[in-house]
Amino acid sequence: MQNIKIIIEKHPDGYVAYPVGLKGVVVGDGDSYDEVLADVKSAIQFHIETFGNK
Repeated sequence: MQNIKIIIEKHPDGYVAYPVGLKGVVVGDGDSYDEVLADVKSAIQFHIETFGNK
């Protein structure tokens, strides 16, 4: 798998994460850093398997 930069933001009600450089909308969310990281990684993998790495 290639390296993809992920931005993680902490908000009062949890975390939001999104990758840089993928076309389309890919977002993860969670209550903890580890949860949001796992969620966004899963979303990225699904996006690449479905739409390719564009």
